[in-house]
Amino acid sequence: MQYDILTEQARGILEAEPWYASAMSNLSALLMTSMDRLNWAGFYLVRNGGLTVGPFQGKPACIHIPMGRGVCGTAAMMDEIQVVPDVHLFPGHIACDSESASEIVIPIHHDGKVAAVLDMDSPVKSRFSAEDADGLTALVRLMEEKIHW
Repeated sequence: MQYDILTEQARGILEAEPWYASAMSNLSALLMTSMDRLNWAGFYLVRNGGLTVGPFQGKPACIHIPMGRGVCGTAAMMDEIQVVPDVHLFPGHIACDSESASEIVIPIHHDGKVAAVLDMDSPVKSRFSAEDADGLTALVRLMEEKIHW
């Protein structure tokens, strides 16, 4: 994956419209169409002490995820990237789509706190690499700089 090109495309999206709903909608579409072997790409927003589904591409998703539950809730609560090679081995995994086999979740910050997470699922075990974690983290840092909440 050429993350430098993906990041520049994301920059164009964010400069065209930095409002979080529009930006996240287009960014989830960009990720879903640019990366192979995905079955879900999108965002969960911190709301009312938990996570609520935001803009995404893929099958219908879990609407609410408690902090500390599943891969997304764990990433948000611990404020740490989660790269899970086999979601079926992750304690407390929430199966929104039974076809998902691996997952990466990256916290997104606003005003020094986790405000959302980028969540990507794949039907392939061990789909996400260290290169993916680094490239997607760069995209998230750009979002943190450019998005208007």
